[in-house]
Amino acid sequence: MAPTAPIAAHFGDGPAFLRAAAESLAQLPDTAEPETGEFLLHAYYGIKAALTTLSSEVERTCVAMLADGQRLILKTSNRVSACDSFRFQSAVLAELENAADVIVPRVIRTDQGGLLFEHEDTGGYLQTCVDGPALHTLVHSPALLHDVGAGLARLNRAMATLELPGARRPVLWNLQCWNGLARLQRYVPEGPTACHVRQAMADYSEAIAPRLGELDWQATHNDPSPFNMIATPQGVAFIDFGDGGWNPRLQDLAIAAGHFVSDPALPLGGAEHLIAGYASILPLSALEVELLPGLMRARQGALILINHWRAHLFPDAACYIMKNVHRAERGLALLSRSETAAA
Repeated sequence: MAPTAPIAAHFGDGPAFLRAAAESLAQLPDTAEPETGEFLLHAYYGIKAALTTLSSEVERTCVAMLADGQRLILKTSNRVSACDSFRFQSAVLAELENAADVIVPRVIRTDQGGLLFEHEDTGGYLQTCVDGPALHTLVHSPALLHDVGAGLARLNRAMATLELPGARRPVLWNLQCWNGLARLQRYVPEGPTACHVRQAMADYSEAIAPRLGELDWQATHNDPSPFNMIATPQGVAFIDFGDGGWNPRLQDLAIAAGHFVSDPALPLGGAEHLIAGYASILPLSALEVELLPGLMRARQGALILINHWRAHLFPDAACYIMKNVHRAERGLALLSRSETAAA
């Protein structure tokens, strides 16, 4: 059962987009027996496989292990919001199949040739599994970060002209919601982090949000974190487009760069290497350069606010929910130094 009280308490008086976006994150993924997924695989793909459930934020995600050793990823849900996300995710993967310089999973068509299946009240899709270590398990050398930035730029370039179903659906990670996140401040323990978050979100509202319309908007990944980037022999692969949608292109760079702020000796904590890699493919405009550090801070603030709130709702899942929070808190502390303004 979804905990509806926090939605009413914190988002009930906000815009409908914000309320709908919050509602999807105020629920845990669906629970279902493995036999259900095995039935769906056989019914819609003619595949027999053993399923293992993975941790996930909204949808139910399983690894399907085939008899020949091949691994696939099955995503299912009985929620309308998740199925809208599936339409976006599967369409992105299908559109990127012919992008030679972008590495993403491949969507598997159903026996009827569809990208998705719908069975009674459950929808879902199947994709290939990208093999390789996730970036959060690796040492982040300047060369690797440069490659990450360049790979992200190529992904943004390939997605620039795509018109995708569900791209404008409500997503709490969409920066259109960030002005409404201050009401979650109560879940962040008082201290330096709470102060940094308040300042980052205030700066966003005052200096960045009014200028968002001047940026280039397009379909974006919207969650290029070290958990969603895989090192492969061909380059960096990007997985999990579940938070993707219609955003300023710069947001993807701000999100990715914010995850790699760790070196106090550098003005942007080492994210310079990733930013340079990105700019080698997609040069930044003067406005993008001006807004990027503040947008990095705001995304870190949003991550801290949303995940502290969700960890309060779901204490048993807090370990998974909070997996990126320590990195964001450390990065936000570094980016909150006064000298960052000149970075």
